[in-house]
Order: sequence, then structure tokens, then C-alpha cells
Amino acid sequence: MNRREFFTVAGTVAAGLGIRAGAYAAQPADGQGAKSLEQALRDRRSGREYAPRDLPEALLLRLLWAAWGVNRADSGKRTAPSAMNRQEVSVYAARRDGLFLYDAKAAALRKILAADLRAATGRQSYVATAPVNLVYVADMDRAAGGSPEDKLLIAGLDTGFIAQNVYLFCAAEGLVTVARTGLDAEGLRKAMGLPGRERVIMAQCVGYPKA
Repeated sequence: MNRREFFTVAGTVAAGLGIRAGAYAAQPADGQGAKSLEQALRDRRSGREYAPRDLPEALLLRLLWAAWGVNRADSGKRTAPSAMNRQEVSVYAARRDGLFLYDAKAAALRKILAADLRAATGRQSYVATAPVNLVYVADMDRAAGGSPEDKLLIAGLDTGFIAQNVYLFCAAEGLVTVARTGLDAEGLRKAMGLPGRERVIMAQCVGYPKA
């Protein structure tokens, strides 16, 4: 896929951002954040130092709903777009108490493994200190696109939309985050026990700022 084709695909996916009326799926209660979208955009930044403090479950669920939750119950569509609505991306949360899969339909976390895989989610030393490392995994059999190259590009594009939602939520809630591609994707896939058709696209640290 050349540069022009890439921007054609990106434009087509972005066009799907229009929101229509409809019932909303079950989701965590609204937060108390007072920041406007414009202020969150001003405050959006990457951070790599985290306080040794776990994120409350309710806050993490709000973050995950903002990232990739169901916002239209009648259609099952999400807070971030995906090409052809394939919804090929799954979001995992690696915490000290195990690995969890975000169930968007139930707006809940499902424990997959008891092991602490945070250090395995990246090559950087700080990843093990973040209370949560989100891991974005794409099912390449479900991804839109014809060739493997196209599928990977589109899965990356869809993952980027989700990661940006996380950035904006963190900016609004005073959290620290950084998205990362510096990881052993194949090694992490195996550690997570994922099938071969699934591919780790990237990871993202989330936590409270270090004092």
C-alpha cells in the first residue's frame, strides 16, 4: 500500500466517526471530571514516571469504556471507529494481580492469567512500574484489508484511535500515559497464551503521576 492509498483508507475510516442517535450500552458511571475536550487536548502528553499506587477498578473501567466501550447498544458500535466495523482489536490490562481482558459488551474485566506480565509488555525499564499496561491485540483474520500488509496497517490505524481515547481520558482525569511499540510482540503473544492469528500491535502504560 502506497502513501496515497494509506490516506484514502484513513479518510474512509475517519468518515465513520459520525455519531447517530441510539440507546447506550451498559457502561461505568460518569466521572466528575470538569475538563472540556479542548482542555484535555491541551493537556494531552506522554509521561513515563508513575506513582506506586494502583488504579481503582471503577476508574480503570471508565478508562476502558472511553477507550473501546460500546456506546450504541442497538448496534454494538464503539467509542472508537474500526474499518468496516470489524472490531478486530481486543484490549488487555496487565496489572500486578494478573492479566485481564476488557469485555466491552459487559463493561467488565475478565481475568485471563494470574501472572504479573507488566515487565513483559515492553523493553523500557519503566513499564514494570506502571500500575496498568494496556495491551492492544488484533485478530488478523477479522481485520479489514486484502493483503497481510493492508490488514496490519488498518489494525494499527484502528488501535491508534483507541490509544488516543486513552490519552484524552488520562489528560481529563490527571493520569499519566504513554503508548509504546518497543516490545517483543511475539514473545508477549506467547506469554499471554494467544493464538497465532492474533498479533500484539502495541502497549500503553497508565498510572498516577509520580509526586
